[in-house]
Amino acid sequence: MKNRTCLIQLFLATIFAITVLNASADTLIIEYEDQSSSATVQPARMNGQAGVAVVFTGTDDLHYYATATAAPAPHLKLKISAKADGATFGPAVYPEYQYFNDPAKGKIEVYVGNFKVFVPIKEIIAYGVDVEKTNAVVTIEGIACTSELCLTPFAKEVTGELNLEAMDNWPVIDFKAAPAQEATADQPKPAVAVDTKAADAGLVNLLSGWSETGDSEASANKSVLWFFLLALLAGLSINIMPCVLPVIPLIIMRLVGQAKESGPRRVALGFSFCGGIVLFFAAFAAISAIVKLSTGTGLDMNSLYRNSTAVITLFLFILFFALVLMDVLVLALPSSVANKQGGGSGFAGSIGMGFFAGILSTPCSGAIIGAVLVWAQTQPLSVSSTALVLMGVGMAAPYALLISIPKLLDYVPKPGTWMEIFKKTGGFLLILIAVKFTLTALAKDHLINVLLYGVIFSFCVWMLGAWITFSTPKGKKWTVRGVAVIIAMMTGFWLLPAPGSSQIDWQKYDPATVQNALQNDQPVLLKFTADWCTNCKIVDKNVYQDAATTALLAQKGFVTIKADTTQQSFQATVDYKAVFKEPGNVPNTILLNPDKQMITKIRGIFTPEELKQIINEQF
Repeated sequence: MKNRTCLIQLFLATIFAITVLNASADTLIIEYEDQSSSATVQPARMNGQAGVAVVFTGTDDLHYYATATAAPAPHLKLKISAKADGATFGPAVYPEYQYFNDPAKGKIEVYVGNFKVFVPIKEIIAYGVDVEKTNAVVTIEGIACTSELCLTPFAKEVTGELNLEAMDNWPVIDFKAAPAQEATADQPKPAVAVDTKAADAGLVNLLSGWSETGDSEASANKSVLWFFLLALLAGLSINIMPCVLPVIPLIIMRLVGQAKESGPRRVALGFSFCGGIVLFFAAFAAISAIVKLSTGTGLDMNSLYRNSTAVITLFLFILFFALVLMDVLVLALPSSVANKQGGGSGFAGSIGMGFFAGILSTPCSGAIIGAVLVWAQTQPLSVSSTALVLMGVGMAAPYALLISIPKLLDYVPKPGTWMEIFKKTGGFLLILIAVKFTLTALAKDHLINVLLYGVIFSFCVWMLGAWITFSTPKGKKWTVRGVAVIIAMMTGFWLLPAPGSSQIDWQKYDPATVQNALQNDQPVLLKFTADWCTNCKIVDKNVYQDAATTALLAQKGFVTIKADTTQQSFQATVDYKAVFKEPGNVPNTILLNPDKQMITKIRGIFTPEELKQIINEQF
């Protein structure tokens, strides 16, 4: 009898699980290589209110944007809504967000991995046999990004079954909700949001917040036309970006020189320059289309700053042009080409100057170009390509005006000392921009190496500019050029690759961490180091990136701590002298054995074999 009662209880529990919980099967929301995120819908109660829980399961490097300011465009933040026959739903309640370090924006609010969103039932609009069981359809919209790139914006539906009669027995969930202003972020917004306090931010919001759909085909076409106009304005605004300013005097002086040409040739040369600008943005549109068609993912400007190869290349490119502006190296056409009377070289130079101006605009105008890209990638290729090309047209418009009305060039100050001062000042500004805007994605050790290479690269450019003149014998010219290239290449292979990462989980130095480990009878390895210490880098590479050493430390249960003594005020620096009685020289690895109450110090450079021998003998 007892067994029969147990079977009945088990049967009733199974029926309850099927009819009441009714969680949906996993629905894949987004996937890229080894990164993915799925969602299920299940009935739930939160804070005494019935609703549905949207349960996300995902990997660690795929994130959704939690706020409009964090997203590439405000309307691409994660948005969740629900509908069902027999019930209406209120605004979604989102969990407290995490933070992701975006190179372009800094710390931004994201949802990543496993989390839940709750959508409360606002009202039961019908109740009876027909609706006691109903399907809740949850719409999930937004964009997902990895640390490398952003994927195509999505809108997915996930369905889960609800038993309205059993609402009181739905499972209870609980999580810390996001701040109140984020919980109401899904309220309807105007089609255009303009921030009057910040012109640049307002332009970005204006571009990216524009409504993508309308009540009819006519309104949709109107929206696209308005966006095309805004793309023109965005391109026009690029001319006032600090990255472009240093080259503007050179552009204007080029147009002044071309104004002396005959009418048709002057116009042709001038519009060749404008064509070079448009060509850059056309190339950008082509790359965006190729990426989208071949991979299904969107081209994201932020990805440029996450790719170390891209940012180093851009850094060296801008640094090289800065050195040219400062006359470290003077670029000139070969006399055999310069003396030709044909227009080919003139037109090529004009197009090249325009294309170069477009390239220089990218570090400072990434937010504007990125906003246009996000919108464009949700449109047909013809629309998206047109929008990007129109940005180039907008950037070229002021120069086209100067070409069309040459009298305007009369108001440009005559060439003189001011232009040389402005040009060289622009060179320093470009160096500042190269460091500020292009190297933010690099880890500290890698950044130091790249900056060091920047000095060596500048020296090599100076060799080409100062050690060679037009009268230098050809043999000597090629010798100097060869030496400069060899130095640049050899030091590049040494300094530019990213340092290998250690598999050791280094904890930040804290006396309490050391004390707790020793009290728990755990051995401790303290790596005293400093950012400016070259020998410390050698030890890191040779010892702590060694797989056998890493495995041995894990096997012995070591608590590994990085004691940073870069600055005098750091706690590790203070304790290095006061507690460990060391004068301050690094590197120094200190091993603490709580069982034997033994301290072992390995000063200077050592090998993995030396460390492993000490560990095997003493621990």
